[in-house]
Amino acid sequence: MKPKNTTIPSDDDRYTITEKPLCIESITQKVITANHGATLTFIGTTREMTGEQRTLHLEYEAYIPMALTKLRQIGSEVEQQWPGTLCAISHRIGTVEITESSVVIAVSSPHRAHCYESSRYAIERLKQIVPIWKKEIWDDGTEWKGHGQGPWDPTAPGQLS
Repeated sequence: MKPKNTTIPSDDDRYTITEKPLCIESITQKVITANHGATLTFIGTTREMTGEQRTLHLEYEAYIPMALTKLRQIGSEVEQQWPGTLCAISHRIGTVEITESSVVIAVSSPHRAHCYESSRYAIERLKQIVPIWKKEIWDDGTEWKGHGQGPWDPTAPGQLS
């Protein structure tokens, strides 16, 4: 069992999984360079209402070694598709309260178009391939959601095969 309030960075420190609140400014700072004229930061936050359903908070779990590998992969894909673009991604695990940040994706590039395109790509790709699961705690129940295919319950028998 890992200790509470742990932050696990990747080797290059641009990709992080943490139980601590995310510092938007320090994550964004990781991609700012003198030769980039555009920087964009996407912040995914916990919303209270989804339609008529009230969320109390979210709980995230991750397979951390693979999650970091996949975050680095997304950064590499961004840099290949949009040469010169830099990417940093940090994701929370544990309990995330209403209005708190769950994920921060910062990108910078010489021009703004690449920032917008690569930021959108990074969040969509994160949802597809990164092994992070979200448990939505509502005022009338709960539901696990996983990456890629939607609802997933890690406690259900046979789900880990």
